[in-house]
Amino acid sequence: MTAVVAHRGEHLRARENTVAAFEAALALGVDGIEFDVRPTSDGALVVHHDPLVEGRAISLTPRAELPDWVPTLAEVLELTRGVVAHVEVKNAREPGEVVYDDSGALVAAVLAEVEGARLERRPVVSCFDLATCARVRATGADVAVAWLVEGRPLAGALTEAHVLELDGLNPSYALVDGPGVALARELGLALNVWTVNAEAELMALGALGVEGVITDEPARGLALLRRGGTGR
Repeated sequence: MTAVVAHRGEHLRARENTVAAFEAALALGVDGIEFDVRPTSDGALVVHHDPLVEGRAISLTPRAELPDWVPTLAEVLELTRGVVAHVEVKNAREPGEVVYDDSGALVAAVLAEVEGARLERRPVVSCFDLATCARVRATGADVAVAWLVEGRPLAGALTEAHVLELDGLNPSYALVDGPGVALARELGLALNVWTVNAEAELMALGALGVEGVITDEPARGLALLRRGGTGR
């Protein structure tokens, strides 16, 4: 059965990456919650997608000076105890990002909180930065590691992930087709596909049997892939 993962929570009805959005998604009965993690200037880990919040760089701002609606990683992990937590580590060398951590400190901090939460289901830790994914895998932590990819051939990305002994690939839906799904199965890699919102795309990926769809429309995904009986 293809899992339905709420992208940043039920964020079309509540502010994304907030406790309210995650609670709304959980109330629907989703299989997982996807969210983004960033460090503050004083070492706290908070959940927010963009590098800035209200015009301030999160990495240069103490936790106490961020808005109250920005939750900590610990708060979100507590909420997701009964579902699969998809933890995206925001660490990339790209325009718009304020800092890049190549020391391993961010990975270590995230994994310490994830492991300390003692989640009921094995979490997925992902990143667009392949070096960060490799670092997570090298720690030996009991988490699934997935590389977020777009704009590159799926077969090549799957091969790279396999060589690094990752557990999966989180590709853009535009990359995924039948041969790609078959190769992922051959290599033993899970595919959690983003961001899948349209009915036709949800139905097609369910029919292909991908492990999960990360969606802005979790209610629609559940209706089509779970209650409607579509999928593997």
